[in-house]
Parts: sequence; C-alpha cells; structure tokens
Amino acid sequence: MTTHAPAKINLSLRITRKREDGFHELETLALPLPGLTDELTFAPADAFSLHCDTPGVPTDETNLVSRALRLFEKNTQTACNFHVTLVKNIPHGAGLGGGSADAAHTFLALNELTGSDTPLTTLAEWAAELGSDIPLFLYQSPCWCRGRGEIIEPTPLAWKKPILLFKPTFDIPTPWAYSKWQTSQEVQGISYAPQTVGEITLFNDLERPVFEKHRILAELKAFLLAHPSTEAAMMSGSGSTVFAVLRGQHEAEALRQETLATIDPTLWSHLTIF
Repeated sequence: MTTHAPAKINLSLRITRKREDGFHELETLALPLPGLTDELTFAPADAFSLHCDTPGVPTDETNLVSRALRLFEKNTQTACNFHVTLVKNIPHGAGLGGGSADAAHTFLALNELTGSDTPLTTLAEWAAELGSDIPLFLYQSPCWCRGRGEIIEPTPLAWKKPILLFKPTFDIPTPWAYSKWQTSQEVQGISYAPQTVGEITLFNDLERPVFEKHRILAELKAFLLAHPSTEAAMMSGSGSTVFAVLRGQHEAEALRQETLATIDPTLWSHLTIF
C-alpha cells in the first residue's frame, strides 16, 4: 500500500497567550498542498522497519512514523509488522509539516491495513500525543486549528490561487520560534500587517522572532510583496519557508527566476497549483 502525505502552509497563525503547560494558545488556518507530498509505502514483513531515501532522516524509533506505528500497536493491541519506505519530497524544518503529515498518514494507513476501523476522532486524540499539529493532517482538508493546535475544525475553502514556495538551506526549530515570540522585535522597514486574499486574512505572529534572527527571510518576503505578480506573501508556520500567492500561474517561472537571482540562487522552490 502506498499513501501520499501532503504538506501544508499556514494561511494565518495568531498566538494569543502562553499557557501554563508551556504550550502556546493559537488559532491557525492550515491549507494542504496537494502537489507537494511525501510518499509512504507499507509492505508486509516479519517485523517493523523503516527506510528513508533522504540522508540524515532518522529511521529508528525517534522518527514520527515509527512513533505513530508503535502508538497504534499499543492502543489497538495489534502487531504492525510492515517495512515502511519513506520518500521525502517535503523539506525538513520548513514550516510545511512534513514529519507530522507522515505520522498522520501512518495512522490512516495502519487503520486501513489492519482493519481496525478506529474512528477519526480517536486517531486524532492519539496523534495529539505525538505532536500538536499532527491531527490536522488526518482530515485531509483545510482546517482551523485552535488550543495548542489539537482542536481541529475542517472548513470548506475554495482556494484557487497558485502558491510559490521558497526555502533557504537552513531549518528553523519550531520550539525556538515559539520561545522567542514574546520578546522579539520587528525588523524596521518590513511589513507585518494582515493581508487579504479573497475572504481570507493572512497573518503570522511567528514572523517577528524568525525575521529578527534571519534577515534574509524578511528580505525575501519584502521582495515578493513588491513584485507585481504577487498578491500576498508570508512565512508559513515557524519557517523557514516563505510563500507568495500569485495572481496567475503564467507568472510563476519569471518570479522564481527573479527571486533566485535577487535573493539567493540556492533557494529551494516549488509551485503548487490547485
């Protein structure tokens, strides 16, 4: 069995407070990116094992795929003896949720392969034990996420705009970005104001701490915002991906080439069309 785990971007991310449990109370609108997916293949085996095509990705019990499988085994009392092959297309440390998507789709695949028929709401409770943003990937639709991210509300969203993603070579640890939220300062000359695309308001509270440390991301956003082919531009999640909402698909390649030439020729890029 092969399943495809889509990345996501955060169209909006607002932090309202730091909670007593150490997490942050937030409200975010997550949009799946159907054209950017990791691939997981499950094959029957004598025991569980995990292989990944990307060097540096752990394949031991620390990987979220392994942790999801072990938790599924524990909660269903079912042995999951599969060899899992993970093909990574979603960059790591990008604010695109690649590892969380892989874990969520491991739950979904095992639920089908074992005939467990565990309700989606129960799978979401298990997923929340591993990570705050894993449950949203179970629903495979745009979702509002609240609380520490585990309260999920799938929402109809007729999104049709093409999105062009850019990511530098460095990663940003999500816990670090949240830890600097309260004490960070805005970079002078950079707009953090809400943007509007149709009926959606785009805003990200984590731009402030991330841009303060990584000025190239602030410059990247400013460049994209100033370009005539761009309707909006923002960082996704805790970064380091910055995305541009395009006015039309035909302008994507020219913008990509101009961005690489102006900001950094080593930027990873990807165009998603809905």
